[in-house]
Amino acid sequence: MKITVGAETREITEGTSLTKIADAFLGEGKERILLAKVNGKLQEMFKNCYWDSEIEFLDIKDTDGRRTYMRGVLFVMLAAVHACYGMQAANEVSVEHSLGTGIYCKKDGEPVTEEFLATVKAKMKEFVAANRAIEKKSMNKANAVRLFRENGMDDKVRLLKYRCTSKINVYSMCGYTDYFYGYMPASTGVLKTWDIVPYDEGFMVLMPDTGDGTTIPAVKQSDKFFETLQKTNTWGSAVGIELVGDLNDCIVNGGADDLILVQEALLEKRVAEIAEMIREAGTKKFVMIAGPSSSGKTSFSHRLSIQLRTIGFKPHPIGLDNYYRDREFCPRDEFGNFDFECLEALDVELFNKQMTQLLNGERVEMPEFNFKTGKPEYKGNFLQLGPDDILVIEGIHGLNERLSYSLPEESKFKIYISALTEINIDRHNRIPTTDVRLIRRIVRDARTRGSSATETIGMWYSVRRGEEKHIFPYQESADVMYNSAAVYELAVLKTYIEPLLFGVPEGTPEYLEANRLLKMLSYFLAMPSEGVQHNAILREFIGGSVFRV
Repeated sequence: MKITVGAETREITEGTSLTKIADAFLGEGKERILLAKVNGKLQEMFKNCYWDSEIEFLDIKDTDGRRTYMRGVLFVMLAAVHACYGMQAANEVSVEHSLGTGIYCKKDGEPVTEEFLATVKAKMKEFVAANRAIEKKSMNKANAVRLFRENGMDDKVRLLKYRCTSKINVYSMCGYTDYFYGYMPASTGVLKTWDIVPYDEGFMVLMPDTGDGTTIPAVKQSDKFFETLQKTNTWGSAVGIELVGDLNDCIVNGGADDLILVQEALLEKRVAEIAEMIREAGTKKFVMIAGPSSSGKTSFSHRLSIQLRTIGFKPHPIGLDNYYRDREFCPRDEFGNFDFECLEALDVELFNKQMTQLLNGERVEMPEFNFKTGKPEYKGNFLQLGPDDILVIEGIHGLNERLSYSLPEESKFKIYISALTEINIDRHNRIPTTDVRLIRRIVRDARTRGSSATETIGMWYSVRRGEEKHIFPYQESADVMYNSAAVYELAVLKTYIEPLLFGVPEGTPEYLEANRLLKMLSYFLAMPSEGVQHNAILREFIGGSVFRV
């Protein structure tokens, strides 16, 4: 059979593994390969080729390669815990959420000790040095459930209860077997760069940077962000909905409507608490709201405004999008496309001039940006601030001091909002926050802009790059953080997004990402949207909101 890698084509024996094909084509570079794209489809490296193929080998620089690397390191960590402390200890470890380039994990019971981490780390190094094979097995579903039940993995038993498939793939290494959502490296030898360090009451599994994968960035202290994530986990534990299996049980047992009511009451309570914080601060005239794409900033600003009204304020929601420059003056990125994510796309000088005038009690005509013509317009929308008036300003640059350089610091109250995943697939498989936001955006763009899932996925890289540069560096400067995610929302979004994802053409660059999201959503039972309140942030994406969003 003929195998093509890049510009080179060779005759290879039918049935040769991808690992051996990488050996033949790449030489030393083979040591960094994590995954292969065979005729446009992702394949693990222990798979065999049986027909003519075009192959692209993926390392940690590729998004799917990086996901595979991280998954492999976590598997090695769990296998090390199992080898050193037994199956019960491995089951007590939960993979919680990402923090920078690391993954925060915790262990049931008492906080982890330095001795525990040192022992696990030494065993992980031993596994990597020995280049242990990671074996993938396809099991009958009933046998897999029996295996997990015998091993005390009740979270996986509940998860698989709702899987409509006769076969289950599991991964094994050195006597440890686990179930993972996503691809895995063929062996441990490729996982050379990582670390494991104590963090809070648990520990952080540190991953390499997005460069060549040989260096590990220092752990950044993100105390406010971490606290917000921990509060989310605490609430999920309190209501008994921490994992997908828990949510599916709730839906099957008729508890979906009550869950929505309790979740939305909690979110509204938090908004009310933030309003009280603003009142207690006393000198605030500008509430600056920032967060990454599809965090629900607009709906949140309206809900906050309502709560501010109930305690005597006269709030005025303002979108920073209205301060976009005339399209012809908008900066362009390195590809020649308009860069709407950068601060320079906004008329910062006009914003500061008008905000200063308002702070001084002057009457100001506010701009409204026309996205069709690409120009700001003035339609007689005048604003003047009295003693009880307050501006609620939302936009991706809200926390950047360069945006509001002329405003006194004591006049600003800063809020960071994001949709931080409230639920994981099981104790060892997390759902990235970016997946939730991407799903939200695909649904909203299709409804409000007529955009296809292909188009939204295609521009997501640019959006994420802008967030990394313009939003995340400022999140810890916020006075308060708000998590806009609902524990039930992926079950509701499932019905809306599946037809859109199935519409992504096979063979396009976006198809692999669409297929990955479909696989993740397949773990969820669908939940009807009728019970979702019309002021819920989720309504900003699925439609039916009482707010103008």
